[in-house]
Amino acid sequence: MVALGQPAELRVATWQVELSRDGPGLLLRDLQQDQDPQIEAVIAGLLSLDADVIVLTDIDFDMGNHALNALADQLAQAGLVYPTRFALPPNSGLPTGFDLDGNGRLSEARDAMGYGRFAGDGGMAILSRYPLADGLQDMTGLLWRDLPGALLPPDMTPEVAAQQRLSTTAHWAVPLQVQDRRLTLLAYHASPPVFDGPEDRNGRRNHDETAFWLHYLAGQTAFEPPLTAFVIAGDANLDPVDGEGRPAALRALLAHPAVQDPAPRGSHGRREAGQSGDPALDTALFDAPLGGLRLDYLLPSADLQVTAAGVLWPPADDPLAATLATASRHRPVWVDLTLP
Repeated sequence: MVALGQPAELRVATWQVELSRDGPGLLLRDLQQDQDPQIEAVIAGLLSLDADVIVLTDIDFDMGNHALNALADQLAQAGLVYPTRFALPPNSGLPTGFDLDGNGRLSEARDAMGYGRFAGDGGMAILSRYPLADGLQDMTGLLWRDLPGALLPPDMTPEVAAQQRLSTTAHWAVPLQVQDRRLTLLAYHASPPVFDGPEDRNGRRNHDETAFWLHYLAGQTAFEPPLTAFVIAGDANLDPVDGEGRPAALRALLAHPAVQDPAPRGSHGRREAGQSGDPALDTALFDAPLGGLRLDYLLPSADLQVTAAGVLWPPADDPLAATLATASRHRPVWVDLTLP
């Protein structure tokens, strides 16, 4: 509990938890059966992280938030209580009615507004010890073509452009009431910049999903940016140094004067031949040739004091290392903040 008028200290985290299943309702089923080793590992990771606020990416959405509540209830039984459980419908799995991948078939995962086998596949969620404040903005419906300077694929038809949304998953501005202060979470989960063709549709979209924050902070969108105390949180699905993609927007965001990059570090990572990034900054580990990559980010506003930051990636001889590897290919990222 933070006394009124005293500095508010809290831990903010993000984690790509890979709690996506093959069909609607299956995540809730697995949570209720309480026999899934991956779910058990996610819960153990969250307990070890002990964040005050966490943005979860790649977690299936259902309209009643039943799966999210089931996850939060299991955490509460273990002593980690999150009264605030927030999620909104994502673009992933939302039908478009178009054959977006051009394979002659409709209503497949690649034909959705954002890749998804069903509506809500791999959405986002927020768990918080603090309540929501007023001023929530859901930017998930923004059309890609309406982003200033949008890098639309050259083969996108006017009919598709009139419906295609920018967000693969979602873009949110979620204000939290931290005692007598406000902290706004700017959350998103971008498309991986691969799995397409020479038109580079996913690479262009990945770039623009991060570029959105540059335009948002500059007041160049229809949405009102927060004046102070925010954290950009989520999975950019892009390493600023290694891997495929268009890193210009991400690099610009990391260097933006309104934000700071705490560069959270873990004690483990792995770079493959040809990679030049610092493995301690890795937040995800894939098979060769990808290896370790920095994909998940927490970027606090410049007015916040960062007292500590890290990637929860313990050495291989720590039992938690195997648990986190069972949970996800991604590792949790956290920052400890003091709100002025």
